[in-house]
Amino acid sequence: MSAENALTPGFATLDGTRRFATRFKELAGAGHFRERQGLAISSVGIGTYLGEPDPATDMAYREAIVAAVWGGVNFIDSAINYRMQRSERSVGAALRSLSTAGFARDGVVVCTKAGFLTPDGDMPGDPNAYFYDEFISKGVFSVDDIAAGCHCIAPRYIEDQIERSRRNLGLSCIDVFYLHNPETQLSEVSRDVLNRRLAAAFEVLESAVAAGKIRAYGVATWNAFRNDPRAQDYLSLEAVCGLARQAGGGEHHFRFVQLPFNIAMPEALIRPNQTVGGKTVSMIQAARDLGISLVASASLLQTHLVGKVSPSIHTVLGLRNDIECALQFVRSAPGISTALVGMKRVDHVKANLRLAGIPPVSQEQFRRIFTGSQ
Repeated sequence: MSAENALTPGFATLDGTRRFATRFKELAGAGHFRERQGLAISSVGIGTYLGEPDPATDMAYREAIVAAVWGGVNFIDSAINYRMQRSERSVGAALRSLSTAGFARDGVVVCTKAGFLTPDGDMPGDPNAYFYDEFISKGVFSVDDIAAGCHCIAPRYIEDQIERSRRNLGLSCIDVFYLHNPETQLSEVSRDVLNRRLAAAFEVLESAVAAGKIRAYGVATWNAFRNDPRAQDYLSLEAVCGLARQAGGGEHHFRFVQLPFNIAMPEALIRPNQTVGGKTVSMIQAARDLGISLVASASLLQTHLVGKVSPSIHTVLGLRNDIECALQFVRSAPGISTALVGMKRVDHVKANLRLAGIPPVSQEQFRRIFTGSQ
């Protein structure tokens, strides 16, 4: 059997994700599933960023992902560099286990990212020799393609990473494939150079869609869409969408942006730092205008929000602890499709998914957080 034939066929679909949502209609509250980009996705997603690159963490993530899906989560986020490819492999192992339990491939949305250089499984004794032998000597990228000593979006490298991610995940088709923190490039190259590199990468991603290897793509960022437009690592969503149109025409497949959003980092909602059609708007409004779905990372800021949620927010959201309030804030924000939470313990999954049975607060209630009214 070829490696290609060993990959699980299919991808998330509207019908499949709706069936998944129906499976949890007795457990999930109104608003837990939202339809975005032709998919019904859960308002809480599971992330796989933190943890040691060891077998114990591999198993912990596998069990947490399985528990999350059994609890009504159908949005799974990873990246090839997370734990040196081991997080993707944990996702793949969990998906195989879920398949045997009756969860269909078309009901679960799987997302991953590429852009950072990463070893395979553990840190090599000589990282420079590893990257030279594995990539440079094979013409996958050149030294000049690397930015900040760790980042590359050269076309052949993105092609290589798609193939590795497909194998790691055990999937013939990845639902959402992000370029990972492309603003990293701006620490060393000009904006014009980055735009050329993004356009070339988007062409690769459009070709991958055409080949059935991915379904949609986007960018996963940290500072790019939160910063002041004068910041070195700022990105314009309108300009990035223009590069996608250049690569794929009016029917391009640039559909998602991932960015930090939480109580301590609400810039996507409150900072008017984007321009669309000559009008200055927030990132959330820009995404709405341009047909892009936003996925929130760092929803709990790795639990750093514990003890820092104000009593007024507790009152508005009507929840008992800081973690629940922080997560409810993100999943209730207008324009946020999914609140990602890194979870590698089953007990954390169960605690966080208590919110799945509680509807997000209304937009009128949510606005009270910022107006101070009760």
